[in-house]
Amino acid sequence: MILFQWLFALVTDFIQPLTDLLTSRSEMRELLADGLVLILLLGLCFSVGLLIKTGVGRWLHYWLDKGLARFAPGYSTIRDIVVQFIGGSEATSLLAGEVALVKLYGEDSELQVTGIVTARHGDRVTVFVPTAPVPTSGMVYHVPENCVTLLPDISVEQAMKTVIACGAGSQTLLGGA
Repeated sequence: MILFQWLFALVTDFIQPLTDLLTSRSEMRELLADGLVLILLLGLCFSVGLLIKTGVGRWLHYWLDKGLARFAPGYSTIRDIVVQFIGGSEATSLLAGEVALVKLYGEDSELQVTGIVTARHGDRVTVFVPTAPVPTSGMVYHVPENCVTLLPDISVEQAMKTVIACGAGSQTLLGGA
């Protein structure tokens, strides 16, 4: 109950300007105005989602995306990062990568790190190694293919859970090697 009250207070603080506009122009109670504003905002989000599914919506999205890329510094970079992690197409999504244990210091090294294979280049492999506990940051390594042990039974989501948990649950990764 306390969580609900906190969440409701957070949301109503955010929509307060619209609620004030409604209550000042009508004799509506504030709680009713909050509910009406929330319903209107959810309806607007739903409508935009439906619009984007149409041909006209895709065209508008393309031009809006192009305009934001031109006028908002960093927009393209942020968009590419979001697409990489949540996936736009399977070919560019990090979630489409293969989980692997990577020996960064050569084939004879005992040290292994959890990585995601993002590309292959002949006898070399590009691997993203996420950092704990925030897997959106990490390092990119280009290592020889013989330093990479693929874990085909482990999904990217499972590997990311172990990274977020600072290694807890890694027995599934190490058991798969």
